[in-house]
Amino acid sequence: MSSYALKNPVFSISAALPLRRQSEKKRCVDDIYPQIFDAILEQRIAPASRFTEESLGQAFGVSRSIIREVLARLSHQQVVILRPNHRPQVAAPDAEQTRQILHARRLTETTLVRLACQQPTSRHLPQLRELIDRERRCIEQNQRGSAIRLSGEFHLQLAQVAGNAPLAQFLGSLVPLTSLAIACYEEQSCSHCAWQEHAAIVEAVERGDAKAAEGLMTLHLDHIEEKLLNSGLASS
Repeated sequence: MSSYALKNPVFSISAALPLRRQSEKKRCVDDIYPQIFDAILEQRIAPASRFTEESLGQAFGVSRSIIREVLARLSHQQVVILRPNHRPQVAAPDAEQTRQILHARRLTETTLVRLACQQPTSRHLPQLRELIDRERRCIEQNQRGSAIRLSGEFHLQLAQVAGNAPLAQFLGSLVPLTSLAIACYEEQSCSHCAWQEHAAIVEAVERGDAKAAEGLMTLHLDHIEEKLLNSGLASS
């Protein structure tokens, strides 16, 4: 054994079990990510607030390295702002930014849902319906943050069905910020019909009815924009 390994026992252990450690760490990050995102969406971590990696690690019972990876993912999604020599900060999208995001989503998702209608969807439909059911249960149990996150996951899963990876990746950059805007500004009662609109979209996709699916998606995104811009966001 080298003198470096003797002086650095953690290094020698990680070198012996690199795949296991990486797999365990990824699972932990994947577990903690939705918990922190839900806390942001439920405003247990307030909009525009600052915090430390240590405080989050203590709150969620994990190491700073796990928190750092989760924050990096949220930063990539523009939900959290990371700057050198500054504490991490929750983003706070304004009205104009939200309008632009929703406009981009409308252009992207009408194309994606039309493509989804052209794909063999039987193996994907149970996954989509499971997300809708989980979203409905969260609403019934007043778990608003989880319901908003699952609503976003529905759109991302539907994008995967379409089979266009660049468009799905682009949508992935828009959905989390929309979720954040909904959490910050939309009235609680406004999210109750989202799962029903999702269910109607899936039914149209199952029939392969591209015209109906595109119309339902446009109406759904119109409802989101109308509710947001008629809420507290309009005066931000």
